[in-house]
Amino acid sequence: MKVKFSFKNIILFSVLVAASLLVLFPVSSHPASFSYSAAIILVTLACWSTSIIPPFLAGLIFFALSAIFHLADNSILLSGFASSAVWLIIAGFVIGSAIASTGLDKRLAAVIAPYLVFSYSRLIFGLVATAMLLGFIMPSSVGRAIVLIPIGMALAEKVGFVQGSNGRRGIAVALALACNIPSFAILPANIPNMILTGASETLFGIHFSYIDYVLLHYPVLGILKSLLLVILVLVIFPDKVVNEWDMKKVKSAPEANADQKKQNKVAWLLGITLLFWITDSIHGVNAAWVGLTTAIILLLPKWGVVETKSFNSIVDFGTVIFVAAALGLGALVNASGVGESMGQAFSYLLPTSTENTFLSFMSLSLISTLTGLVTTVPGVPTVLSPMAADFAQLTGFSVTTVLMTQVIGFSTILFPYQVAPLIIAMQLSRESLASLLKVTLPLAIVTILFLMPLDYLWWATLGWIK
Repeated sequence: MKVKFSFKNIILFSVLVAASLLVLFPVSSHPASFSYSAAIILVTLACWSTSIIPPFLAGLIFFALSAIFHLADNSILLSGFASSAVWLIIAGFVIGSAIASTGLDKRLAAVIAPYLVFSYSRLIFGLVATAMLLGFIMPSSVGRAIVLIPIGMALAEKVGFVQGSNGRRGIAVALALACNIPSFAILPANIPNMILTGASETLFGIHFSYIDYVLLHYPVLGILKSLLLVILVLVIFPDKVVNEWDMKKVKSAPEANADQKKQNKVAWLLGITLLFWITDSIHGVNAAWVGLTTAIILLLPKWGVVETKSFNSIVDFGTVIFVAAALGLGALVNASGVGESMGQAFSYLLPTSTENTFLSFMSLSLISTLTGLVTTVPGVPTVLSPMAADFAQLTGFSVTTVLMTQVIGFSTILFPYQVAPLIIAMQLSRESLASLLKVTLPLAIVTILFLMPLDYLWWATLGWIK
């Protein structure tokens, strides 16, 4: 029997060997649970990174091993299921189903199609720009995906892109990333930003203003990175829209067999939901509970538009388990001491002299990027923020500057598992995660090589680095 030594298999084999060594020979300076936790974390991350098994199965293995070896309290391991993110995911699947099943997605797509379908490049650019603008008014990455993914997929259908085609995959990937990446540069637009803000205020009494945050991050991480995203999608997933005759047909064709009453009902409900999402800072109700309320209304017998008996088929519980496992893994990283040890180890990556500000800037940004590979993105500010004062002393930067470099790092995404909303967006589009990986890796490489140095120059221009 021949054994195939693919790159994925080599990585997984290496990780299994390292994990086995940690179990057999625990680190003497820490409790045995530290080494066992590190081993399970390594294996889980390797499975998610290589997709050697389905992500939800890797998540189940993580839960089982962590519980069997009593690595943390169940309240910590299973904290992901109590997270609002999981409930927003469930609500998102129901809302997305309502938009698609009533034909509202096709109706909305028909409205914007005449402005975007002149070319494939214009279509991708227009959708990315729309997602960017929505980031300023909607605080939830998942919420943005819930609204835009069905419309994007309907547009793909209108211009002749079938499932699995380059054009459809390009639209799915562009929207998934555009609903997430630019929002890292907008203070209240996603969870990691808010965790960083909370940690900064709690630990150091530092408050970031909305304008300063946007001015510091959005020109490079928002605008330039989004333009780079458009270019990569067009290069990696080349395609073209249908001919002129079909384009005219797209502009003029009515939505056949559409239930306008149901569409209007969903449209009004979605509008009210958006209003509550946009004004969350006023009423204080979490976006997840707003979404869950909307989902319940959509599922109500007689009044709703989604059949309750189809709930199990609508909600992808594999995605729910994966996201809960990713959040639980981040919690275990912190509870086991692995996160603290990582931070201390990464401090050795910082230059010994405070004179080379560029090297210090790049080192801090890369430390944040590498931390996100283990803790997932929401865990980065939790792990690194307590060490900001020590990093500031080593680099000569202010504590505020050190804290802000985390944004550059945790917005540099290498693998989809690092950011749960990316997984959800691709599930809503019904396109493969492998398509997303084809863009996240080159985007991360170009970010490190070009955008991070450019960010250094921008920060120096603004006076953040002296």
